[in-house]
Amino acid sequence: MKFVDEARIEVIAGDGGNGVASFRREKYVPRGGPDGGDGGRGGSIVAIADRNINTLVDYRYTRVFRAKRGENGHGSDRYGRGANDVVLRVPVGTMIRDADTDEIIADLAFDGSRAMLAQGGKGGLGNLHFKSSVNRAPRQATPGEKGEERRLSLELRVLADVGLLGLPNAGKSTLIRAISAARPKVADYPFTTLAPQLGVVRTSEARSFVVADIPGLIEGAAEGAGLGHRFLRHLARTRLLLHVIDIAPLDDADPVDGARAIVNELRKYDATLAAKPRWLVLNKLDLIPEAERAARCAAFAKSLRYQGPLFGTSAIDGTGCRDLVFAVQAWLDEHPAAAASRDDPDAPHVMTPAPVDERGRRRKSDEP
Repeated sequence: MKFVDEARIEVIAGDGGNGVASFRREKYVPRGGPDGGDGGRGGSIVAIADRNINTLVDYRYTRVFRAKRGENGHGSDRYGRGANDVVLRVPVGTMIRDADTDEIIADLAFDGSRAMLAQGGKGGLGNLHFKSSVNRAPRQATPGEKGEERRLSLELRVLADVGLLGLPNAGKSTLIRAISAARPKVADYPFTTLAPQLGVVRTSEARSFVVADIPGLIEGAAEGAGLGHRFLRHLARTRLLLHVIDIAPLDDADPVDGARAIVNELRKYDATLAAKPRWLVLNKLDLIPEAERAARCAAFAKSLRYQGPLFGTSAIDGTGCRDLVFAVQAWLDEHPAAAASRDDPDAPHVMTPAPVDERGRRRKSDEP
């Protein structure tokens, strides 16, 4: 299935049904009075996060979603039927914005999270609501409200604890194959990874974490070079970044310059992302004689003026991968994710549609 992480759609909620002005006219019932019913509620557009979906491809080709209008009211105190809501199922981690104002409408970060995208119009009132002691035969009724219309931007950000980043051919895909059951494509040419890949790293029966591999960055990615920086958004939810570096490039490029270029691209893209904890992973140690490995790693760290955690690995044969995995797990245990749940009141604009009665109207206790 094609990986699609962006889409633009238009949602149009249904209008409310019109109320009706009607009078009871039956044989042997003199002065029957008004009996016009209310119109039904228009259908709303609702988004629900579904863990069984992992791409926005369904919204790349179907762009307009329209709910039905409510049924008009009838005589004999009969209310119009409310229209059904249209439910859009999206991957967990989808962020929904208003395409015109760039306002965040919802961030569906949990399975089952719901968000109201476009509210259906309320049904109009029938003339039975307007009768009084001085107005025995009201002939007025109100039309149904218009449903909301919006143009939306959908953006998928994968959920992972750890993110891998680095230059093309640094060995990120090989590393994720070595530490997890993920099997991304591996080849001896740049940009073999064209879409984010997720892998679950299990360190014990009860402990594990999720790692994300994104396509490689090159200098100038912020200006659109290579695959650009469009995939960096998938690292926004991670807690730790692993910067994978080819310590022995075959083209004699300076790995220190490459590492600095990646850091500069992170800063250009998002200062918050650049400030995340970032560890260096010096990969492809198998290409360096064993006696020179420690000195080469120390010289690299000194040239880069790096004082954080540093790991030497050879993903092709697993050297150093075990130490890296257990160090990451220990760090994640010490720095748990921020406490949040689907019931978090501070979650941005995450809403559940108000209950409706059997006639399609909102219950009075739920009216604003």
